[in-house]
Amino acid sequence: MTQWEKEGRGEGFTCYVNPTQSLLYSTLLYSTGVLLKLARFLLPMACRLADSSFLFKGPQQKPLQMHGHRFGSFYPAGTSFLKREVLPQCKEKHQSYVIPLRRTKIIQAVTTPVTAPLPADSAERRKELCESYGFRQIGEPLPDNITLKNIIDTLPKTVFEIDNVKALKSVLISATSYALGLFMIAKSPWYLLPLAWAWTGTAVTGFFVIGHDCAHKSFSRNKLVEDIVGTLAFLPLIYPYEPWRFKHDRHHAKTNMLDEDTAWHPVMETHFKENSNFQKAIIFGYGPIRPIMSISHWLIWHFNLNKFRPNEIGRVKISLACVFAFMAIGWPLIVYKAGIVGWIKFWLMPWLGYHFWMSTFTMVHHTAPHIPFKSSDEWNAAKAQLSGTVHCDYPRWIEILCHDINVHIPHHVSSRIPSYNLRAAHKSLQENWGKYMNEASWNWRLMKTILTICHVYDKERNYISFEEIAPEISHPIAFLRRVMPDFA
Repeated sequence: MTQWEKEGRGEGFTCYVNPTQSLLYSTLLYSTGVLLKLARFLLPMACRLADSSFLFKGPQQKPLQMHGHRFGSFYPAGTSFLKREVLPQCKEKHQSYVIPLRRTKIIQAVTTPVTAPLPADSAERRKELCESYGFRQIGEPLPDNITLKNIIDTLPKTVFEIDNVKALKSVLISATSYALGLFMIAKSPWYLLPLAWAWTGTAVTGFFVIGHDCAHKSFSRNKLVEDIVGTLAFLPLIYPYEPWRFKHDRHHAKTNMLDEDTAWHPVMETHFKENSNFQKAIIFGYGPIRPIMSISHWLIWHFNLNKFRPNEIGRVKISLACVFAFMAIGWPLIVYKAGIVGWIKFWLMPWLGYHFWMSTFTMVHHTAPHIPFKSSDEWNAAKAQLSGTVHCDYPRWIEILCHDINVHIPHHVSSRIPSYNLRAAHKSLQENWGKYMNEASWNWRLMKTILTICHVYDKERNYISFEEIAPEISHPIAFLRRVMPDFA
């Protein structure tokens, strides 16, 4: 008995068949041999005309099977090699018929696939990702030998200078715009109240940015003044200044570091699968209600004394006392003057507007499918701060009321840069490091990408959507994918 040699390289193969079936099998096998012979000549032309992904499945997909032969792709897209392997032979004890075939050869077909992925670091691939994610620019990978000090050293010294006049100007802008917002709420008819709340919520976000500068010691040369102004600026937001400062410093020190960053970070798959109730809650939290999820972050991180070091507890208690005093005095005063409805109109709705911006700004700053989170042993400060931070342009009135907080890359390169110098610092970074930076203008496609893709951590792909790992309970994500606009 002549058998097909191992790996499919013999002269022929044997199959035991019933004599009454011999003509049928002979015809079938002979036809198969003819087809394989024709494929050697026709395949290259077919591959040029058709999308290779239609003809050949990728190396991680099931091979195409046809009439007892298996065609598999053993090489990356761009070059396809076909090899045929005969399935196990029949065991029936009937007369043996051997049909001689020519020696099997590996057929090489050079193709130009239409949908083959481009190299991750190519300009064409980055352009493709920009269009897909809603970015204006996705930066090149930063070389490993670049340090954060190298980047800081290229910034002009003037961007680090504190100007008390400019600092006072930012306070006046926020106070005036907030007062105007309260006046608009008081005088607007019910159908214009959403506009008044949007303005007032954005204006009170400016107070947060002032406190943010104070926490980074970039507001005033007098540190006592910074602590007082920071505490007062945070009071309308019910934010305890010192607890926030301690946690925010950790965010800057560990930006985009897994388990260490105190801002937004991906959900770990092991945590996600632990509890079914948690799964449903986190899907909503990272999906439909993500634009106000900073409320949970505010509540979880800033009022629990167990989350702080012993040397921080004293300052934390002072801040908490200030916040509770504001609530005990300010809220009853609002209710006394305007009633419960007035408390909702004048405080709650602008506060929710602030949290919308707080959530949106924070997740856009560091969240995109191409921006990785790294474990502590793989983390690189320069890459995290320069390439792991996103510059996003918003309408000019938002930029003014929020004191350019979204000119965010220089702020992460050095948090000692005052908010009123961020644009000058950003211009310098563009001149020296522009090709490594991520930039966008706010658009619906950008938000849709974050809300429907950037969910669960994956070391190779950065993020996996909830729809991929738990499709049966990911209806909120599917809903967002259907209804959210896709304008860029």
